Order: sequence, then C-alpha cells, then structure tokens
Amino acid sequence: MDKDIFSVSNSILLGSIIIAGSIFFSGNLSSPTTPKVVAPGNQPQDAGAPVSVKIRGGAPIAGAGKVTIVEFSDFQCPFCQSFYNGAYKQIKAKYIDTGKVKVVFMHFPLAFHANAQKAGEASECANRQGKFWPYHDILFTNMKSDGAGLDIASLKKYAGDLGLDTAKFNTCLDNGETASIVKADIAEGQRVGVSGTPTFIINGKKVVGALPYDQFEKAIEEALK
Repeated sequence: MDKDIFSVSNSILLGSIIIAGSIFFSGNLSSPTTPKVVAPGNQPQDAGAPVSVKIRGGAPIAGAGKVTIVEFSDFQCPFCQSFYNGAYKQIKAKYIDTGKVKVVFMHFPLAFHANAQKAGEASECANRQGKFWPYHDILFTNMKSDGAGLDIASLKKYAGDLGLDTAKFNTCLDNGETASIVKADIAEGQRVGVSGTPTFIINGKKVVGALPYDQFEKAIEEALK
C-alpha cells in the first residue's frame, strides 16, 4: 500500500514538472527575444547620455563656431529635403554664415531608398574636388522621393553643371571609390543610436526629425550660453 502511494506521489510530481516545463517553454516560444543586430563594438550609447560622434577626417564641414551640429542625412529622404528647404537655410543665415555654428554632414542612406547610397557616394566624389556643399544643395533641390533626380546620369550631369572635372568625378562614382566613406558614416550613426533621418547631434544632444526652425534655434541658443 505504502509502495503504491509512493508511486502515485512520484507520478504526480513528475507530471507537475512536465506541465511546468511545457508552460515555460511555450511561453518563451510565444514571446521570443530578438536581439538587435549591430556591428561588434558599435553598441548604441545611452539615449540619456551626451552623444559623442567620431568625425572622420575629410568630413564635409560648413562654418565654424562654438556649436557643432552633426547631421545624419539621406539624399533621398523627403524629411531631410524638408529640413534643407526650411530650417537649414535659416540656420545657415543666422548661425553658420555668422561664425557661431558649424555643421558636419554624415551619411545615413536608408536601405529602402534605392538611390540614396549612390547619391552619397557622388557627393563625396564632389567633396574630393572641394564642391561638397554646392553638390549637396543641387541634390536636395532636384531630388524626388521616388529617387528621380538621383539616378546615375543625373548625378554625373550635376558634376558638369558645377564645373567639376567630370572625368575624375565619373571614374570616382563608377568605381565606387567613396562607398567605404558612406558605409563608415552609417556605422558611426548606428554606434550612436541613429535609426532614422534626419538626426542631429547638437553639442552632444540628439535632436530627431525635420523640426520647425524655432526648435533648432532654441537648442542652438542653449548651446551658445
């Protein structure tokens, strides 16, 4: 009798363990944890901490001053174009041209913008000839969100329009000589937690989106104090 009771008890205990294990296992299947994939050593920084961006040698810089704005941008991004047409031009007139602010341009072409990577490369080919900012302006002036205006033929035409050495420019673009520069900027953006464009780092503080000028003005004025 005691032996039977012991057997029944063991059966109940074993059954409980199996059921508990099944619940735990099925619970983990229903809500899996998917790790965020980032390059080794490129872990995003704490969003609440000051953001320190490593600015590469030869990065396009406009202006000089106490305040540094690092802009992560995409030439096919309509929000980046909106920033260019609105707040950027006002920032340039009030702060960049007056020696209070410098802007550093960093590439962050989004994967679903088919022509953004090559447009970024083209701008760096222009940068080799000292014409990044005029080329930057012509890209944002002519681009369409579907990629029109950023095709290879257009990218080469703009170089000619700006008086660049088109033979050097075309070789640079066709051979992908600046592709690694764009990719390095992407990696740096990922390291500091950039996930969309445009994203700005204003003296270590992250500002995301094509915000109205007055919000940039407020951030700049605070940084100037």
